[in-house]
Amino acid sequence: MTDSSKWNEIDRLIRRWVKEKAIPGAVVDISLGGDVRWSQAYGSYSDGTAECQVTERTMFDVASLTKVTVTLPVILALAERGRLRLDDPVQAYIPAFRHPNVTLRHLLMHTSGLSPELPYAKRTERRDVIPLVLKQELVTEPGEQALYSDLGMILLGEVAAVVSGQSLDACARRYVFDPLGMADSTFNPRPELLGRIAATEPLEDGYGYVHGVVHDEKSYHLGGVSGSAGLFTTADDLRKYARAWLDPDDGGLLSRETIDACFRNPYQGRALGWEIWHGQERAPSCGASWPHGSFGHTGFTGTSLWIDPFHELIVVFLTNAVHFGRSPIMRELRPILHTAVYTSLIGDK
Repeated sequence: MTDSSKWNEIDRLIRRWVKEKAIPGAVVDISLGGDVRWSQAYGSYSDGTAECQVTERTMFDVASLTKVTVTLPVILALAERGRLRLDDPVQAYIPAFRHPNVTLRHLLMHTSGLSPELPYAKRTERRDVIPLVLKQELVTEPGEQALYSDLGMILLGEVAAVVSGQSLDACARRYVFDPLGMADSTFNPRPELLGRIAATEPLEDGYGYVHGVVHDEKSYHLGGVSGSAGLFTTADDLRKYARAWLDPDDGGLLSRETIDACFRNPYQGRALGWEIWHGQERAPSCGASWPHGSFGHTGFTGTSLWIDPFHELIVVFLTNAVHFGRSPIMRELRPILHTAVYTSLIGDK
């Protein structure tokens, strides 16, 4: 597709949002099949001393995209190798977990009954996150309700470490980043990468920004590595990762059988790991125009990845929605962007 008009509406949207300071900057990477790709960088961010331009090589703290880009494939890779089973109780791997009827599958589908969050604690506070998670009571019975929970994904990161004998970031490198050539994906980025990393939120004392260290407080208290957040990556690496879900026969990540099984029997908008659009009352952040069976995920910092497997459409949207302060604006912007993409590229096909 060489018709540049296909991209004009998308380009205008992002430029307007940057101009209006809805977002400071962004990278948008869109691909359709194996032949069509469009990628653009917009705007800038402050590092506390200067304004830095966003480029296509800018690394973002992708927050909860860690859940589907690291924790999900690591757990599935270990299952493929017979190191664990998804229907095993969490207690089989973490005996201190107090709820015998909660399985790994429940954690992946956010149906464990665990609460979404721990009580808020500032980054400057000290706390032991894992003992706090293990003390939590269930708010619903396992399998009864889809309730999005950071805590379940943190536990899955711990399960991966127990089963593999390696840290979660080492597992990510072994099972995901290295096989797919995701050279710009990492936890706890090295100091020399700081110039490529978009700063997220102003520091609580008002001097400077959270920059080069994870934004999520729980992950920060866990040393920057958790099953819920902590990944820094680029739009190009996320595109590579998404392609692996569309082309499993090319190898490198998971088998087609494993990938297909992730989307069987979705429940209240949740597949294994992914959010899935299957006609629930409220459309997810891809918007209602995308076909049922599209799957994706978002991150609190403003990031998102959505995949339409029928047209092999991938949309990576990386920005810093917290750069001007925490705001729910991304809930409005994401469906607008994805609807514009779908209308421009797919239309009535």
